[in-house]
Amino acid sequence: MAVTDEIRREEQRASVLSIASIVLSMACVGIGNGMMFAYVPFLLARGDSPPWVAGAAVTALAFGGLAGCVVAGPMIRRVGHARAFSCSMALVLLSAFLIALGFHPLLWVFARGLYGAAGNINFIISLSWLNHASANSWRGKAMSVFYMTYVIAIGVGAWLFGQIPAEGNLAPLLTIFFTTMAILPIGLTRLPNPPPPAKVSVDVPMVWRNSPVAFVGVLAAGGLSMAVQGFTPIYAAANQVSQGDVALLMLVMQFGLIFIQYPMGVLSDRIDRRIVLILVCLLISAAAVVALTVSFANLILLMLVFAVFAGAVETVYSIANAHANDRTAPADFVPLASTLLMCWSIAATIIPLSITLLTPVFGPKTFIYAAMGTALAYAAFVAVRLKFRETVPPHLRENFEMKSAQMPNAGALVEGGKSGSGM
Repeated sequence: MAVTDEIRREEQRASVLSIASIVLSMACVGIGNGMMFAYVPFLLARGDSPPWVAGAAVTALAFGGLAGCVVAGPMIRRVGHARAFSCSMALVLLSAFLIALGFHPLLWVFARGLYGAAGNINFIISLSWLNHASANSWRGKAMSVFYMTYVIAIGVGAWLFGQIPAEGNLAPLLTIFFTTMAILPIGLTRLPNPPPPAKVSVDVPMVWRNSPVAFVGVLAAGGLSMAVQGFTPIYAAANQVSQGDVALLMLVMQFGLIFIQYPMGVLSDRIDRRIVLILVCLLISAAAVVALTVSFANLILLMLVFAVFAGAVETVYSIANAHANDRTAPADFVPLASTLLMCWSIAATIIPLSITLLTPVFGPKTFIYAAMGTALAYAAFVAVRLKFRETVPPHLRENFEMKSAQMPNAGALVEGGKSGSGM
């Protein structure tokens, strides 16, 4: 009996250490991502590139993410989680290398698409592995730590960009450095590969039948997240904001996730989540109006406004995701997660593309108008749905978990029938 208890304790310690290695790896990835999220828009907006290139880079990033959702499952089934992770890291390194070669519009757009595909593959592998390695009793906490660490790492990467010369290729070279560092913890982990993933189908009718509010909400969240996170640094750089201030702006925006999402999530556990979604959409719209009117001369205030803007945008995904869980049977959690992720990725591609096409007509503030219009349209949809379906009692709801719309719950795309506590 004592031997069995000791083995169990050793297995638990091994799992915790393995999860720490996954979190550490993705933190390194997040730092590199944050640096590139700041570097590429800043140079495109400040350089002599054609106006369409900056928006095309954002669209390519989202389209690459959609492609990553498609290829991740077959890749992992073929070679396993550890080897697939190394392959995805190789794609990140290749993308950063292409950008380090110097500015070439089509090459940079292609590199960002490659980066998007690698990013979603990374998320899918990491979330799947984390889900299998963690115990039921602390899986939700592990997922929350994972999400928050990654989001803060993005902000740290953006801040680091503000501390180095924008000219030259130091930023992509540092991205290569951090990505290489990310390979080491996963490469040295003793945690066995999860079993080969089962084929997971996308079931749109089931998701729509269970929760139209969640289905449309994830669509809205995909477009909102890519619009705000992708176009804000372009907008700031185009308005002659300095490199350091652009980097600081992106850092502050990531902390909006914590200060807006957490209280709204707690509120959604106590009252109808649909009412909270309407409140969040109104907050997005109010932040958009202020962002349209506040001058860059008052940069501190504008940073705070964009922090609220970004935090509210991220909150739509988390609450819509929780609302979907409330109304879905546990047996359907895996197809639910895969369907929501695909919806998010499709919207995250279409809306940035639309913004790119409309910006020459309506100007650099187009993404703010697009975010405000999306939020108001979704709020109206939720208000209509309130009349057609009853509220789920609090004791029957899933507990709210903080998540980021920049990194949706992609792990279920490659789950072999095991669902996490949060999904």
